[in-house]
Amino acid sequence: MGKPGISAVTVCQIFKTWRILVNYMIDADVPLPANVVARIGLPEIEDQNKIALSPEQIVSLADAMREIEPRLEVTVWLGACAGLRKGEVFGLKRSAVDWEAGLLYIREQRQHGRAAKLKTKASYATLPVDRFLIDRLTEHTADFPQVAPVSREGERQRRARGYVAPPDEGLIVTNRYGRPLQRSFNEKWRAAVARAGLPEGTRFHDLRHFYTTWLGASGQFDPKTVQALARHAKFNETWDTYAHPPVAVQGVTVNTFGGLFVSRRGPDPGSPRFGGADPGLTPTAPPVQDSEAT
Repeated sequence: MGKPGISAVTVCQIFKTWRILVNYMIDADVPLPANVVARIGLPEIEDQNKIALSPEQIVSLADAMREIEPRLEVTVWLGACAGLRKGEVFGLKRSAVDWEAGLLYIREQRQHGRAAKLKTKASYATLPVDRFLIDRLTEHTADFPQVAPVSREGERQRRARGYVAPPDEGLIVTNRYGRPLQRSFNEKWRAAVARAGLPEGTRFHDLRHFYTTWLGASGQFDPKTVQALARHAKFNETWDTYAHPPVAVQGVTVNTFGGLFVSRRGPDPGSPRFGGADPGLTPTAPPVQDSEAT
């Protein structure tokens, strides 16, 4: 099983699914010549290279994304400051943000433009986030409403062409036509990575790794709380070496990321966007963890 273009991870997932089916047939006494999956050799799964990003690199990436496609800048902040997976970013709705309390309600993701269940039960969460991120989301929703207003003449031309405006699903991040993001994002991401001078192969998931690493390095949270904030199903996904008692996420206030980015990004000329923020202290870069944030 080594078809070009299929990763070892995909091959193993296909095998697991097939094995479940065969075992079910055996348990149901379905006549089979033999257990046809018993001796299949599987490819070795290599650990994906983790790229430890610095706060300066995150800012450079956000700036690069803003230059390439302004409406996608907020995806960088959602990954770095909330640890959202790419599909979760695509599925986040305005109604899933408690703007006053600083909470995100993570309930769905988008895969190929369609609503889908999240990765694990632990992925479903009411997630407290930094005020810095709420400010970025506020700016984004003001600048990029899902269905952009059009003039009367523009509306007349649309009707003449038979154009049907997409329904307003309340998604925070869409393409310029107001529709859910799909594969076109990957092209924009690679372009932003290159423009920002980040290592080739930097993945959106590396923003999630950054989020988990800096939560732990901040010293604010018990490791089990970091696990809850990172929404990891298993503790060893967060840190194998910590075993402190859990601290409830409820009531936690996250103030980790504003100080990282405000002082580095600086105020925008002529804009009060960062005027009242306290840059705070800048922690030293944490060591790269052996286990990947998933």
